[in-house]
Amino acid sequence: MSQHVIAEDIRETLGDDCEEILVEYLSGYLVDDASEDEDVLQLARAMLESAARGKQDEVNALLDRIEDSLQDILAKRLKAKDTQLLKLDRVMDMSKTKAMSNTIGLGEGIDLESINKSKASQVDVKKLEKQEAKLKAKIEKRSKRDLYEGSKLLDAHRKQQTYEEMFLKVNSMEAAAASRNKSKDIHLPSIDVTFGSNRILSGASLTLAYGRRYGLIGRNGVGKSTLLRHIALREVPIPAHITILFVEQEIVGDDTTAIDSVLKADVWRDQLLQEEKTLNGRLAELEDQGDDKRVEVAREELSSRLTEVHARLAEMEAESGPARAAALLAGLGFSESEQQRPTRSFSGGWRMRLALARALFVKPALLLLDEPSNHIDLNALAWLEDYLQTWPGTILVVSHDRAFLDAVATDIVHQHSGRLDYYKGNFTQFYSTKTERDRNLRKEYDTQMEYRKHLQAFIDRWRYNANRAAQAQSKIKILEKLPELEPPEADETEKFRFPDCDKISPPLLQLSDVAFGYSPEKLILQNATIDIGLDSRIAVVGANGAGKSTLIKLLTGELSPKSGTVTRNGRLRIAYFAQHHVDTLTPTMSPVGFLASRFPGKSEQEYRGHLGNFQISGMTGLQLIGTLSGGQKSRVAFAALSLQNPHILLLDETTNHLDIEGLDALMHALTVWNGGVILISHDERFITTVAQQLWVCANGTVTQYRGDVQSYKNLIVGGLKAKP
Repeated sequence: MSQHVIAEDIRETLGDDCEEILVEYLSGYLVDDASEDEDVLQLARAMLESAARGKQDEVNALLDRIEDSLQDILAKRLKAKDTQLLKLDRVMDMSKTKAMSNTIGLGEGIDLESINKSKASQVDVKKLEKQEAKLKAKIEKRSKRDLYEGSKLLDAHRKQQTYEEMFLKVNSMEAAAASRNKSKDIHLPSIDVTFGSNRILSGASLTLAYGRRYGLIGRNGVGKSTLLRHIALREVPIPAHITILFVEQEIVGDDTTAIDSVLKADVWRDQLLQEEKTLNGRLAELEDQGDDKRVEVAREELSSRLTEVHARLAEMEAESGPARAAALLAGLGFSESEQQRPTRSFSGGWRMRLALARALFVKPALLLLDEPSNHIDLNALAWLEDYLQTWPGTILVVSHDRAFLDAVATDIVHQHSGRLDYYKGNFTQFYSTKTERDRNLRKEYDTQMEYRKHLQAFIDRWRYNANRAAQAQSKIKILEKLPELEPPEADETEKFRFPDCDKISPPLLQLSDVAFGYSPEKLILQNATIDIGLDSRIAVVGANGAGKSTLIKLLTGELSPKSGTVTRNGRLRIAYFAQHHVDTLTPTMSPVGFLASRFPGKSEQEYRGHLGNFQISGMTGLQLIGTLSGGQKSRVAFAALSLQNPHILLLDETTNHLDIEGLDALMHALTVWNGGVILISHDERFITTVAQQLWVCANGTVTQYRGDVQSYKNLIVGGLKAKP
């Protein structure tokens, strides 16, 4: 039975429960590993039974067919195993033999190409090529397994029946009610966190003081989002009386209005209001049933419970709920009319804003935010920074936006090497402290290494000299007592590189008195005039819906103006990075395979070299894109973008998934590149570093702003606070 036949058989058996990741993984695993793995059929059974509940008979029949087809392979494995089991007469010390393992460890970072070049005279090149092909296959198989296994936690989260059930499962009202005299600090001295087959944290200390705002930083792929998810699902043992809310996914759209959606997010408030209504109704019924003892007892019990409900509602400021919800939505960019629209009418980005508003409305003791600035414009970000500075509870936020962390964070948590390191202060203070600490550690390490070298040289020279033997022994004792210092971790830096573009004569791209709208009565942009050349470095800011995306589409030619003129050089090449580009990468392809499918005609080594320009190197280029982190996917998208050899880059929120090192690399690459750059971003540092001009979309047009980004943000926050 071939892999294709097995895959079709699995799809037919699972029907609607079929997940393509499971099909691809299982079909390849059964065919490729039947001769190697002991429990291939048991693992297949466990996966199929988990995916197809209620179809036990169909699963059994499928496994019987697969087992029959694999009998020859399994028999060969058993026969080979029997011939290899030899009893040794004595224990062998393999270090003293000339035998060498042919197995290459996946984590050793061996460069097979360099081995081929340097040892071609000693090793069979064809054999090495065969080993490399086998290693590639193992990398792909492991990434498929991680993609399948690592998605289990996500699936468990997403397949909860409703938001309300999930909320009540994670946050017990009874436990929270009994928390008045309990500390809301979190101190877990040793936690382990895994994702699929990857160990994210090992024996790490999680310490969060109530009322502090922690910025969680670290390289792409270290597992920051995974840690938040484990905390949110109480996979990490957070005390039960501490309420938790995690803003991760956009809300599911339905006919509920935006403001009602925010009000219903506080499940306890909603349930208590429903109970208050029910209790008042039952008390009204008892008023007509006389004053006998049984009725009086029931009335007292209901009244007592109603008093408790009123106390709880007063404690959570239930009466001010509608006003608070409206203020939150307004701060995040929802107009009064939009607050009354059904949630299904909003796009994904606006639904993420709704999810953020809902979390802020609930006011959990521990608020978990994963890149909150990714889904909002600069106007809403300015409001959010100001709002979070007075947050009463604990915040743990993943962000790569230095300006946001400087404005919000009171502490920084650095996740790396399977542990968590804590620093007081915002990001700027963290960076200064860490830089100084690393410098001191390096100095201490280098000093000790030099001292060790000096002692060892004396020992080597005099240890067998009768006159100096005592001194040599003294030096040996000193050397033995020196503390073992670990070499400091090297600073991790990255470099991106865009290929230089060829020179073309101006004008490259111009808009002159351009107007656009989908109807003559409602123009989105008018009187837009802008001139873009190879030396342009322009940042476009403004509220969502103000016309930024329309301006970009006019520049790319996707939209035609209703009036005015667009001048575009006939040789001009424009590359456009939109927010959704990362989501359009094919998850079941490797980065190398994806580039080959989009830009055919190059060798695999050329594609790998090009990916290396954006720090996708080694075997990462052969992993499935679906197993890469958001930042790694962004790097693949940049690699694809640069293969267009553009003259002008249009970048729409490109910083969303990049870590701090990746953002530094992108900023440097754009600064030294010889083409033109137009960027839309909410990242203050990115705008300040790259852009030389700031243009604002507002009031139906786009105009140049003479101040800097900080003054623009202050203007926005001041305007919002001035509103009644």
